Amino acid sequence: MGLAAIQGYQGSNAANPEKVAACLKHFLGYSIPFSGKDRTTTYIPERQLREYFLPTFEAAIKEGALSLMVNSGDINGIPVHADKEILTTLLRDELGFQGVAVTDWEDIMKLEHPHRIASTLKEAVKLAVNAGIDMSMVPNDYRFSDLLLELVNEGEIPMKRIDEAVSRILTMKKKLGLFKTPFSPSSHSYPLVASDSFIQISYETAAESITLLKNEGNILPLNKTQKILVSGPTANSLTNVNGAWTRTWQGTDPKWNDESKRTIYEALQYKGGQVSFAEGSGLNSIIDIEAAVQKSNESDVIVVCLGEKPSTEKPGDIHSLDIEKAQVALVKELSKTGKPIVLVLVENRPRIVREIEPLCQAILMAYQPSENGTDALADIIYGQVNPSGKLPITYPRYTNTLLAYDHKYTDLLDTDFSENAFNPQWEFGHGMSYTNYEYSDLKVSKDTFNQKDELHITVNVKNTGSQAGKETVLVFVSDQVASITPSVKRLRAFKKMSIKPNETKEFKFAINAQELAFIGKDLTWVTEDGEYVVSVGNLSKKIVHRKTNE
Repeated sequence: MGLAAIQGYQGSNAANPEKVAACLKHFLGYSIPFSGKDRTTTYIPERQLREYFLPTFEAAIKEGALSLMVNSGDINGIPVHADKEILTTLLRDELGFQGVAVTDWEDIMKLEHPHRIASTLKEAVKLAVNAGIDMSMVPNDYRFSDLLLELVNEGEIPMKRIDEAVSRILTMKKKLGLFKTPFSPSSHSYPLVASDSFIQISYETAAESITLLKNEGNILPLNKTQKILVSGPTANSLTNVNGAWTRTWQGTDPKWNDESKRTIYEALQYKGGQVSFAEGSGLNSIIDIEAAVQKSNESDVIVVCLGEKPSTEKPGDIHSLDIEKAQVALVKELSKTGKPIVLVLVENRPRIVREIEPLCQAILMAYQPSENGTDALADIIYGQVNPSGKLPITYPRYTNTLLAYDHKYTDLLDTDFSENAFNPQWEFGHGMSYTNYEYSDLKVSKDTFNQKDELHITVNVKNTGSQAGKETVLVFVSDQVASITPSVKRLRAFKKMSIKPNETKEFKFAINAQELAFIGKDLTWVTEDGEYVVSVGNLSKKIVHRKTNE
């Protein structure tokens, strides 16, 4: 995904007026704060840092990204904006990054407060620039420039460090063509932005991402002759489906909405169904549940759209993953009518639905599908599109049990000493379809392989249902015994293909033996001798790694 983004942003010619400099963010470890809150302390052992966090940045750096933004938090007690080991030794000397390292918003100032590793802003500037920062993002405070000049004149920051940073900035500007064309030409209209082709791509992205999590009694797809009540706080809101970083930073101001676009409720109406609406509850307040209950008596099925407000960064911090009580109350009261419920989840992150899941006959994870994705959601509900999304996360059952799919065997030990502790609401990779698929004939090219080999894996998938669909095949590999406690399984390859009814397709994968490596005790990548298990669907095959073919 990172490589695709860089190709899209920069392409092969960053000076093209339709291209920009890609910025990798946030380096490093931003995605795993210890508290789960934005910009808070992270504790990452170096082995984990190298195995889980470096590979994506390393690949993106090799792809030629021109800039990089630094993690606002601290790792193991050292703010990354002041960590020379990360910003110079690791980023520059080891990974070979040649681009511009830029701070996030006022993060040099934050070394003084709230990080409190500098007693003055001047000391903070010294720490950050000497650590490897090239550019300071401080839109509203100009002291940085004056203090930097003082520090250079006093010999606290060597001129070599300034030359280095300036050279990187000028090189990026040259690659962007800014010396020839400082501003994008006003005559350039960017015709593809919001074009029909882009709208179609947005629709298709949502159509292939929205994930069917539950479909009891095959209640979905709905028939357009059915009378549908649409309810819930995200049902008639464009801001909720668009999310943050759309028209505004948090994405919550409705005045910027494109009113020509359709909410979920409006999309279901537009697609030709017999649809009525009663909100019932807000995100965290009861509005008129009784009115929704009354309208449900005139309906055959209820589509309840729940979720949370759009958010990003610090304003997105929450105290619990539990979905708000008002929304739970809405589902509970509607369930008492006896009418089947289709639950649509519009969320930044997985909110706990354990309490209401049994009350819903079908559940769709819509994520934040965009203002063009509401039509895709409606087409899925009506069966014009066969859902094919797979969960890219492990959806938790409890707010404090956040075990990811990539976990250790000791994590399986339950309170009764069985190995059933991993019990999420839905597992990573889960996703249902309106048709059925049958996996067979799993083959691996080598039963015994060495570190230089490439494993070729094939599996047949048959569409045994009556509707065409797209199936994503996931290949997991499990290292059975290792010098570092192995994960139960790790995703090593995946592929998605369309399959017609009664058609069988062969899925082919190629995995280098090096891809089965892990960071060992000496902090280097190693593929150890021993037994591995390749798992695809309900099929598995054992293979053995040896350093030689003997």
